[in-house]
Parts: sequence; structure tokens; C-alpha cells
Amino acid sequence: MVAWQLFILLPLFLFSILSTNNLVKCDDADADDVLLQGINTYRASLNLTTLTKNDNADCLADEIADQFKNQPCTNTTGANTVPGTEPQLPNYPTLLTKCHLNVSNTRDGNVMPACVPNLIPSLVLSNFTQSLYSDSLNDTKYTGIGIGSEGNWIVAVLTTNTPEGSFVTYNGASFISMTGVLCQLLFLLIISFLLL
Repeated sequence: MVAWQLFILLPLFLFSILSTNNLVKCDDADADDVLLQGINTYRASLNLTTLTKNDNADCLADEIADQFKNQPCTNTTGANTVPGTEPQLPNYPTLLTKCHLNVSNTRDGNVMPACVPNLIPSLVLSNFTQSLYSDSLNDTKYTGIGIGSEGNWIVAVLTTNTPEGSFVTYNGASFISMTGVLCQLLFLLIISFLLL
């Protein structure tokens, strides 16, 4: 009897976990964390406040890095791009939608892609602190950051504490999160019922 219950419960459990839409991405997390720590150390050395991690900006940074992952590193990509030759993202609105964001709450943010072969930490940090991006990193209006990486690309997205740069998700995201919570509660209820 117990084996039969587990046979039914295992797929339900897996479904409830997968439906929460909050899966952890691990492949380039180390590069992201090292960059965040390096940027905050850099800002602290300038007597600026540290940037707090913004999960919604993380999502956008991951999406943008994924778009760039197959592009080679050249002088038209990354932090040392010649102005006017930057890679374009024609599907930017789609990327915002994937992260449950819209243009009105991301307008004051700043997207900063960098291409560094093998994402060597010291080179990644210098690509942000010793480039055109340093002006943004020195700006006190930025209070949060999201970082995503894919292949040789790492993207930092700066956020503000204003409504136009907060990267607050729209209501559709709270519905998805609530759906995941409801699935998990339903799973727990079914387990309780079957074990009694």
C-alpha cells in the first residue's frame, strides 16, 4: 500500500516543485557572485553604498546573456564597445515579459553586457570598473543589481529605488508565484490525506 502511495505522490511532488517557476540556475552562479562582490568592494572603496541583489534584474540579465552567448567577443561587443556599434536586442520587450517586467519600471535601469573569454574574474571586474561602465557604477542613483552570465558573456543590470527603475514585477508574476504555492499546498494536503 505504501509503495502505491509513493508511486502516485512522487509525480505530484515533482510537478509541484517544477510549477513554482523559481528554479535555481547554477551553471554560472560563481562568476555572478564574484562580480557582485567585486563591484560592491569597488563601490565601498569610493564610499558609495553597496548594491543589493535584485532578483528581477537577475532574470533580465540572464535572459540578455542568453541572447548574447553565441556572439564572439569583438570591439563591437561588451564594455569596450565602440559607441554606435553595440549589439541590439530587437526582442527586448519579449525578454522583459519573460521576467514579468515592463518598460515603465525598467526605464531608469542600466543594462551593461561584457564579453570576457572564460569569464576570468579579474578581467570581468576590470571590464566593469575600468571601462565606460565605471561612470554608472560610480553613480549614487543605482541601488540594486542583477547579474547573469552565459558562455563568455556576463551582464549586469543596475536598478534604482525609483518607480521607473525598480524592476518590480507586474501582477502576472504574483499569480504565477501564487500558483506554485497552491500546487505545493495541494501536494501536502494529498500526502496528509493518503497517510491518514
